[in-house]
Amino acid sequence: MADISTSAADKKDKEYFTNVPQEAPGFFLKGSHQYDWGLKNRLSKVFNPKDGRTVMLAFDHGYFQGPTTGLERVDQTILPLEPYADCLMLTRGIQRSVIPASTQKAIALRASGGTSMVSPMEEWEGEIDGKKFKMGRPGFEPLSNESTALTIEEAIRLNACVLAVQVFVGSAYERQSLKNMTDLVDAASRYGIGVMGVVAVGRAMARNAQYFRLATRIMAELGANVVKCYYTEDGFDTITSCCPVPIVIAGGKKLPELDALKMCASAIKEGASGVDMGRNIFQSDAPVAMMQAVRGVVHEGLTADQGYAMYQDLKAKKK
Repeated sequence: MADISTSAADKKDKEYFTNVPQEAPGFFLKGSHQYDWGLKNRLSKVFNPKDGRTVMLAFDHGYFQGPTTGLERVDQTILPLEPYADCLMLTRGIQRSVIPASTQKAIALRASGGTSMVSPMEEWEGEIDGKKFKMGRPGFEPLSNESTALTIEEAIRLNACVLAVQVFVGSAYERQSLKNMTDLVDAASRYGIGVMGVVAVGRAMARNAQYFRLATRIMAELGANVVKCYYTEDGFDTITSCCPVPIVIAGGKKLPELDALKMCASAIKEGASGVDMGRNIFQSDAPVAMMQAVRGVVHEGLTADQGYAMYQDLKAKKK
């Protein structure tokens, strides 16, 4: 029966807390305090609210390079790592075919594609003084010729928290890739889904702080909720400082385990909100141990040396 009391005096056991103002708390994640509730909730699944950081496990490499080393059988190599990740970055094909629907991990869904490692280089053929030659178009980057690879309805069906889109600043298809991202931002924001702009570095681009400041800021200005870029040993703190949304670092090529952990620790110290690593984990000699060591550095504040000691200890126990 409804409570129809008309006065506080009628119910001495009620407590109205008239002397305690209702708080309007901010949000723990950089640049995200004015988002709608649904988007904040999804980002809270990607980033741990206790420390504002994330360990994303990237294994979407097959979308352009097929069965990458370590990803020949995703069910055998990636599923053992799933318990230690905050977020899984993957393609819709792998999500549907391999990942159990019972997973409680956040999903970062690859949302761009359309080219492959064997995309032909654009070439001109000609002849000078009877000698034939071939010449590639300057700055031509076939891998940068991507389009969006799924609809927002598909992202909703797959319960994505974040859509990952590759952006090729400075490449032949810069405008197209930025348009891919802004189209996804427009579509995703209607449903409270985040967009992560991924800085793609072409052969003509320098992997330095100046370039990453430019690329990450452009993506944030155009609406990306999260940005992924590479770590630079010189000036990385200027990149994170200039970017008004969270930055997570890409692992890049396989490094020795200690070097990879040093990169993680340095990036976190210099303002990164987490890592999105793949090959440095699933191509490790002991992937589960490496996954836990990365988690220790990102979430538990371990130094690189402490993380490496954890890795060695867990690796030894596995034998």
